[in-house]
Amino acid sequence: MATKSKTKKVKKTIKHFTEGRLYINATFNNTIVTITDPQGDVLTWVSAGSAGFKGTRRSTPYAATTTIEKALEKARTEFGMNKYSVFVRGPGTGRDAALRSLRANRNLSILKISDVTPIPHNGPRPPKQKKG
Repeated sequence: MATKSKTKKVKKTIKHFTEGRLYINATFNNTIVTITDPQGDVLTWVSAGSAGFKGTRRSTPYAATTTIEKALEKARTEFGMNKYSVFVRGPGTGRDAALRSLRANRNLSILKISDVTPIPHNGPRPPKQKKG
């Protein structure tokens, strides 16, 4: 005789944050937006590829704008966020468009905007000298 094992359903607790961090990683091929809580734990993320853009259209400013809007809407509905500290990284074409769309959005407040693009202090090793 087989016995049924009882499984308990675990309730998913939804945390609400009023403030968070928004990371924009703008590369030459894609734009990735990550939203974290104030401690830096990832809550949600959206990339231009997951927003529905394929191929070279992922690197366009329009794709970056759409990606930002989807990420903000996702964070607003799930976590109730409306204040952000923005960190921008990378040389991509979507970085300026992403910041413009953030400033155009009226129902959120931006606490600070920081550029955290890594810059080499000394650069790569130079090529070896020619023989001869």
